[in-house]
Amino acid sequence: MPSEGELAAWLRLTLSPGVGGETQRALLSAFGLPQHIFAAGASALARAIPARQVERLLDFDATAAIDAALSWQETPGNHILTLADASYPRRLLDTPDPPTVLYAKGRIELLGRPALSIVGSRNATPQGEANAESFAAALAETGLTIISGLALGIDAAAHRGGLRGKGSTIAVIGTGIDRVYPARNQALARAIAETGVMVSEFPIGTPALKENFPRRNRIISGLGLGCLVVEAAERSGSLITARLAGEQGRDVFAIPGSIHSPLSKGCHRLIKQGAKLVDDVRDILAELGIDTEAAPASVRNSADSPADVAVAGLLDCMGYDPCDLDTLSLRSGLTAERLYAILLQMELDGRIASLPGGRFQRIGTT
Repeated sequence: MPSEGELAAWLRLTLSPGVGGETQRALLSAFGLPQHIFAAGASALARAIPARQVERLLDFDATAAIDAALSWQETPGNHILTLADASYPRRLLDTPDPPTVLYAKGRIELLGRPALSIVGSRNATPQGEANAESFAAALAETGLTIISGLALGIDAAAHRGGLRGKGSTIAVIGTGIDRVYPARNQALARAIAETGVMVSEFPIGTPALKENFPRRNRIISGLGLGCLVVEAAERSGSLITARLAGEQGRDVFAIPGSIHSPLSKGCHRLIKQGAKLVDDVRDILAELGIDTEAAPASVRNSADSPADVAVAGLLDCMGYDPCDLDTLSLRSGLTAERLYAILLQMELDGRIASLPGGRFQRIGTT
């Protein structure tokens, strides 16, 4: 545990504008601990980094930001981790661009446990969210910690699932650790801080800035043994996370979907590029070398989806002749949105086929 003065030097190093992670690591490599960097003097620093960055480093007054961070850390459960700390997650140290400082709120021991990232669309379908939550819950029940980015849609569903299992969940956020974005996830963020952990590399008070969210993706992927993409459009930010996971040597998994769904395009693209197709939790466990026979019964039986009852009822409503969405809605009492989500899953499972004119027909007699 660094002293307050030593921690202040770490914070000063990361708070200086225009002095990014690569420069910070170059200075640490050349001079050792941050206090040695600031004691070295301008001429010595200029031999390691460009002169303009030396000026920014030495001239910027970070006192107020440092005081805010040190004050924040005084609250129980709040932590500031540096590259030199024993509690700093080892897996991040293996990545090309580990954050020099991490702000964490909650159970920091989770940062060192076996984990899996789950990401996907903010505008997810109900079925996509259900898949994310059920996969996350089953994986967390085996002890895996679920990592995601606290966004709406798939991220939030993954966190909810993680909170249901003993592995719990890690939220890597794109704002300061003292802020929650989007505001709709305030209650979820509080639950994660209580039984999981919130993590950010951005200084206290940092607002939601568009450019910061892609940057946090390398932490989401870097903390995990692998990355599961549940739903993603062709230009989804989730594909950035998946690419980073691959570059970091992590396994990449993707759940396939209907060929007609825009939110399946990204997953199908990943599968074509070598991501592992999964339709059962046990596919992931096997790839990660986790014994599925030793897993809880709920995981071993995960192929029995919670949606099976709804599917069986909808097949009864459909009958054996082609049927359009309006007719199905009238017979089942379900909304068009809910129907569409179930129909996508049924098509994926090979139970129905899409026909011209927006009609559907069951396949076989089951």
